[in-house]
Amino acid sequence: MPFDEKIANQVREMIADRTDNVEEKVMFGGLCFMVNDKVCIGVKKDTLLVRIDPEVYEQEIGKDGRQPMVHQGKPVKSYLFVDYDSMHNHENLQHWVKLALDYNPHAPLSQAKQKALKKQGSAKKG
Repeated sequence: MPFDEKIANQVREMIADRTDNVEEKVMFGGLCFMVNDKVCIGVKKDTLLVRIDPEVYEQEIGKDGRQPMVHQGKPVKSYLFVDYDSMHNHENLQHWVKLALDYNPHAPLSQAKQKALKKQGSAKKG
């Protein structure tokens, strides 16, 4: 299985406490929780992928159990993999979920989503 069901269920419950605008998608080799049409949190095997504020990302990168998400050989700012084992407890998992949900309203939409919305706006005008 590409993701740990136990971790995914814990994340699912935590997100449900804060928002109902969630869609689950299989991507990045695991399960991603899209909040407001943006990647927010993912579970890949027993690792958490969180999309967090760039300033927090800079503080956390390189600490034990934390790795940048790498795309085409470059780290992707704001996307951080956190080993579940390094969290040690449920409260630490809640901490990461909270960081991701707090950043979500400020996170930009993907380029593809921005183009689609722009296209929809153009179609409504014409």
